[in-house]
Amino acid sequence: MANRLLGVLSAMPEELAHLADDSGGRTTIGGLSYLRGHIAGRAAVFVECGMGKVNAGVAAALMLDRFPCAALMFCGVAGGLDPALGVGDVVVGTRNLQYDYGAELEAGFKTYQPGKPPLPGFDDAHGYDVPADLVERLKDAVAGVRFEALPADVGAGQRLPRVSFGPIATGDCFVNSERTRKRLHGAYGAQACEMEGGAVAQVAERFGGLPLVNIRCLSDLAGAESHLDFGAFLPIAARNASLVAHRLAPAI
Repeated sequence: MANRLLGVLSAMPEELAHLADDSGGRTTIGGLSYLRGHIAGRAAVFVECGMGKVNAGVAAALMLDRFPCAALMFCGVAGGLDPALGVGDVVVGTRNLQYDYGAELEAGFKTYQPGKPPLPGFDDAHGYDVPADLVERLKDAVAGVRFEALPADVGAGQRLPRVSFGPIATGDCFVNSERTRKRLHGAYGAQACEMEGGAVAQVAERFGGLPLVNIRCLSDLAGAESHLDFGAFLPIAARNASLVAHRLAPAI
């Protein structure tokens, strides 16, 4: 691939701080500051997009319109859905889906692909899959990554975080509910939930099916205490996500 420019997005400054440099200068577009630089030796353009699907979609669309990116990477934090995972673990998305686009039915919520009519008789397949060959390259690239032991107050003892690959669910809400956590994990098999990745995947699909690698470290477990855990563990989670991002960037 002749063009190897990687587009890197994060929602918050804490997430982007471990990734970006502006050695190539800054460009302001639509009130967003795009930084040219490098990550793990690869040429990249970085942006702090803000939280939520609209902010992420706008930032990704402007990036792909103005910069010749070959692929996108989102790096940040998320809430954990899979009970097998804990705070500090990193999830790399194999599939990105938006769980809050669809139809409210008497029987419950039915998810559709964003942009398709959420009505009977229309295709209800949804989600954006990462190509299998790319997933295998990412698994190889992250093999052997080492994290610092987590503080004892994060979980049982000073355990070491790990990297997992699986679906990630996106919606425009902060999940602070055990009931919702169980529903999202059960309905979609998602390992984590966040507020941007599915929208960026939708934009990447629009721009010729570019790959998106969504890297999320769990800052909380999306349950009743997630509003407390998020702020407490955000610095650790942002740092762990960045470690994985630096390993994966050359492989995307």
